[in-house]
Amino acid sequence: MTKAGPSLASSTVFLARHLERHGDRTAVVTAEGRLSYRELAARVDAAAGRLGAGRRLVLLAAVNTIDVLVLYLAALSAGHAVLLVPGDNAASTDALITSYDPDVVIRPAGTRTRVEQRREGSKHDLHPDLALLLSTSGSTGSPKLVRLSYTNLQANAESIVECLGLRPGDRAATTLPLYYCYGLSVVHSHLLCGAGLILTSLSVVDACFWNLFRDGQGTSLAGVPYTFDLLDRIGFDAMSLPHLRYITQAGGRLAPDRVARYAELGRRNGWDFVVMYGQTEATARMSCLPPHLAPTHPHTIGVPVPGGSFRLEPLADRTGSTDSTGDLGQLVYSGPNVMMGYARTASDLALGPTLDELRTGDVARRTDDGLYEIVGRQTRSAKVFGIRIDLQHVEDTLAGQGLSACCVTGDDAVDVMIEGDRDTPSVRRLVARACRLPENAVRVHRLAALPRLATGKPDLVALQEIARDARPARTTAPTGRDGPSDGTADVRRLFAELLHRDDVTDDSTFVSLGGDSLSYVELSLRLEDALGHLPAGWHTMAVRDLKPATRPKRRAGGSGSSIETSVLLRAVAIVLIVGTHANTFDAVGGILGGAHLLIAVAGYNFARFHLTAAPRRDRVRGLLRSIAYLAMPSIVFITVLVLVMDEHEPANIVLLNSVFGPDRAGPPWEFWFVEALVQILLVLAALLGVPAFDRWQRRRPWAVAAGVLAAGLLTRFDVVALPPGPRHTQTSVAVLWLFALGWATAAATTVRQRLALTAAAALTIPGFFADARREHVVLGGVLLLAWTTSVRCPRPLRRLAGPLAGSSLYIYLTHWQVFPLLQDDHPVLALLASLTVGVAAWKVSFHAMGLLSRLTAGVPIPLGARRPLRGSPASAPDLCHSSHSTALR
Repeated sequence: MTKAGPSLASSTVFLARHLERHGDRTAVVTAEGRLSYRELAARVDAAAGRLGAGRRLVLLAAVNTIDVLVLYLAALSAGHAVLLVPGDNAASTDALITSYDPDVVIRPAGTRTRVEQRREGSKHDLHPDLALLLSTSGSTGSPKLVRLSYTNLQANAESIVECLGLRPGDRAATTLPLYYCYGLSVVHSHLLCGAGLILTSLSVVDACFWNLFRDGQGTSLAGVPYTFDLLDRIGFDAMSLPHLRYITQAGGRLAPDRVARYAELGRRNGWDFVVMYGQTEATARMSCLPPHLAPTHPHTIGVPVPGGSFRLEPLADRTGSTDSTGDLGQLVYSGPNVMMGYARTASDLALGPTLDELRTGDVARRTDDGLYEIVGRQTRSAKVFGIRIDLQHVEDTLAGQGLSACCVTGDDAVDVMIEGDRDTPSVRRLVARACRLPENAVRVHRLAALPRLATGKPDLVALQEIARDARPARTTAPTGRDGPSDGTADVRRLFAELLHRDDVTDDSTFVSLGGDSLSYVELSLRLEDALGHLPAGWHTMAVRDLKPATRPKRRAGGSGSSIETSVLLRAVAIVLIVGTHANTFDAVGGILGGAHLLIAVAGYNFARFHLTAAPRRDRVRGLLRSIAYLAMPSIVFITVLVLVMDEHEPANIVLLNSVFGPDRAGPPWEFWFVEALVQILLVLAALLGVPAFDRWQRRRPWAVAAGVLAAGLLTRFDVVALPPGPRHTQTSVAVLWLFALGWATAAATTVRQRLALTAAAALTIPGFFADARREHVVLGGVLLLAWTTSVRCPRPLRRLAGPLAGSSLYIYLTHWQVFPLLQDDHPVLALLASLTVGVAAWKVSFHAMGLLSRLTAGVPIPLGARRPLRGSPASAPDLCHSSHSTALR
């Protein structure tokens, strides 16, 4: 390999310069293929020539790709100083280019990486030992950088190899960004000992990540606390990972109970869980908790890595110890991996080492077992009303209550950011008691999700902005940022207005904000108007990612538009239902089938909105919330009918007419659809509450949907006989297979699966009703749902379909009392009047809930009360379509 550049001051076996010594061992596994060490060394050697001669300052905007890895290793091996920055943050890159004026800039350019030579040679005086410049945690874009030497990189890699017992057969997945010191440490340590990397930018919530991990025979994962939040959501404990040898955790404190849980999970499945501790200033990792101690000492960070040492420096001006079982002090680390010092300007790049030990800023104690425990952060403190507050201690207290929170300082208060819809006053009281502060000195901000850096750590800069710009009462999102020119502010305002939420942030999604089926319809139409298009899966996209179309809106005769297929089906179905009941379509013999089609649409939306990657408990809660807010309006309305009329039965009120009601047709069966849907969803909520079923569904979503469909078909084909009666197609047991058919439609992700679903629909729907037209309506709707996500239609039709779909539950509940007044003499007017009354009822409910939301600002309104018929977070779209679809005669 080329040995361009000055001789290195560090070890002669510096990891980036001797890759070829590992020969034909696998160095890198990607989705595209594999590279041996010999092949990697050749590519590094060739890339070094692209960086120019002499020692230079090279800025590299890093993403997890093979090109970036090769260029990074090439720069180090050629003796250049590398300034590593996030590849997905152009503003940060531009700020550092302005501050440090690098000689070479390497950035991603589409699918390739562009090398820009900004001058011949170098204008900088670079210290001979300077190898790498990294931003400190949370300071992306700041001119303050950590200066690391070749010795720092080599020494830390050697320590990790020894500490973890790495061996050539190991393969680590790049679960963290390359520009993050922890993620980079994984790369260095594995390349040093001839182990392999599974190089990917995929998230651990992506099924493709786990396919690559298994195919690459991955042996290790590295995670920050947020990584383990994600693992919990996807059912990691049930995964089969035959080659996994250990998991490391660093980048922030993981709650002791979770450490113990993962240690026990590892013990059962044959892998180690290793808690570590580090900082960028120490080239990443400084300590390691031996895996066998994790179950009994989960609150500690262990002992220093080989070659390092800790001492406790007495604290000054600190009152109120957070721990009384040992002497506290600031944790100070010494070792060959301690940085050279900080750089704040380009002139600092000429400096040599300015310190020989690192004051971490963390308050710690040493246990009787010789282990170290972090009990607080010395520099993360606030002084309010003369009382010094340890913000980390506040966050740990809230974590003990099951809250994900982050605290920042204000001028006269502690600002607490919490995820989710936890009651604000209770959090304020809890923090005030913990800090011995009056409650008015604690400000609590509810966010759908804490803004985070790519490393998974909370974005403290963004949180400071939110705290600074928050208002006591507002109806727009507390993002603390002016609306950018890309329209993000307008999107936030739409979400806030239509969901009646005052906690919308750029990271919020429709799902995370608890959107329901009614708000889904209206928001989708308003978003398409604002953006010029509606991205597929927009309900799971962050607000920041919902951008206006970059191309002009396509016109079809000046009025073309599109509408989501499920929304269009809801609107058409409710019109068919009401029109058939009102005799509007008697000229063609009526058009039946709308209600049963909407049972399938309900299953489709159940899968899209309820079977997300949320934890099992949240899934069940969300589904139960949706059931409640589907059933409550119906129960209230039916109760009024029972009290003032004699044609409905008490069994209707509790939505159990199909079980306890009279076996006759007529009004008692008007609400069969709501009954069937509520009963199906209650059974599914119970099943999702079973850990084994929940894990099975996450691992094989298509197979589970197909299994439920197969079970439902037992009644469809009379393998399991239903009790005789006039309503043999209008009970939950009778229509379960249609619900499952819609569920499978959403779960089908491949052409083969969609073809199988098409065949199933074609074989099962015909013959169910003994009415060909009715069967064609249901079959046509299911196939449209399976093969199209949106339909082009005239803009006026789209404008009409939105309100009809959104208010379909209210149309259904009220139309029974409207159309009989007009159907004999004015059947068309009966249809129009029924639709109008239902839409009006929906609008009145919407505005009433909006007023209630404003009157109770600061007190969270339960999901489902913000709009007519709240569904669960994201799942309601299914529920409401269905409910509207009511019974056809």
